[in-house]
Order: sequence, then C-alpha cells, then structure tokens
Amino acid sequence: MVKTELVFIKNNEIKLEAEYFQSKNKLRKASLLITHPHPQFGGSMYNNIVSGVFNKFIQEDISSLRFNFRGVGNSSGNHTSDKGKLTDVKACIDFLLNERKVENIFLCGYSYGAAIGCSTINYSEKVIAYAAISFPWDFMGSKYKKLSQSDKPKFFLQGNRDDIANFERFEIHFNDYQYPKYFQIINGADHFYRGYESQVAEKVYEFYVSLTY
Repeated sequence: MVKTELVFIKNNEIKLEAEYFQSKNKLRKASLLITHPHPQFGGSMYNNIVSGVFNKFIQEDISSLRFNFRGVGNSSGNHTSDKGKLTDVKACIDFLLNERKVENIFLCGYSYGAAIGCSTINYSEKVIAYAAISFPWDFMGSKYKKLSQSDKPKFFLQGNRDDIANFERFEIHFNDYQYPKYFQIINGADHFYRGYESQVAEKVYEFYVSLTY
C-alpha cells in the first residue's frame, strides 16, 4: 500500500489540511499540487477527479500534494473571499519549496480549483506549468483569466457535454491565452466526469510527462 502523509500547512492563522506523497526516487525533485472544486458545492480534496489525478501521479511515483481550502474538511477558517483561497494555494507552494525542498511544481486544478490554482502560475519561477480541468471562466469572471495568463505551458481539458464550464464557449476562452497552450476534449463527459476519471488522470499525466522527459 502506498504511504501518504497527513500534514497541516500554515497560512498565517489558518491551518490547511493536506495529504502529501513523497516520491521514493530522490532524484525526482518535482511535485504535483492539485486544487479542488468549489467548497460551497461540496468540493474537497477527496473529489473524484482530484483523487483520480492524485492517485495516478502517486502510482507513477511522483511527489504529490492535495489539500482542503480554508473552511473545508479539517482545514480551519471559513469560506470567505477568493483572495483568501489564492493565498491558500501560495502557502502550499511555499510549503513544497521551503519544507519539502522540491525544485519544480506542476499545478493542476479542477473547476473552481482550476480558476484559483492556475491563477498562481506566476507566483514562483519554480511553478513550471498547469493543467486546468473545466476552467469555469464564465462563472468566475475575467479576473481569473487574467491571473492565469502566462508564458509557461498550459493545458486545458474539457468535456464536450459540460454546461457549467460551458463547452460552447471553450474555444473563445482558449484562444485568449498566449502560447504555449494545449487542449484535450473528453467526448461524452459533462462537468463532473463520472466514469471518465481514469481518462482525465491519464491525459494530465501525459501532459506532465511531455514537460519533464
């Protein structure tokens, strides 16, 4: 059985509940950091897509961190502003760089977690790229499109039956991003990807491999 570690990451007065896997390969200095969907709609680090990607990276012996935003699960604090959530992600980046001594971080976010997590892409030069699963541009507003702009590699994954992160507007939003950028459409999948977890995880992993090998 793969061993993971339950940790609490400090963000000022907030403590964030997190689960961390350390690669057995000491030469591997990169880590996945994955962010979950909206807390007010039941999102947590145990979401089906978050778990699918997290477990895939663990199976491939890649260090990985998932966490609960403030006010979710055993994380302290309350669900307040999205600004607070951005600092939660930054605190996790700092934890990986300063306490776990990783050299590169690959971000992955799903739905609300894509908007918040991928908006920290420029926080550190050691954040090398992101994968955004069903980025809800129309739900979140233009702020997060601006924050998630970067000249680093970006991968957008979308279900063609998604009516929350509206698939009909996907190409419009994708075209607003600068290169390098890539996308993958999951035919048959809606916003929740039930039954498509393995396919999503595999596509995210393939993109990560394309960056690092």
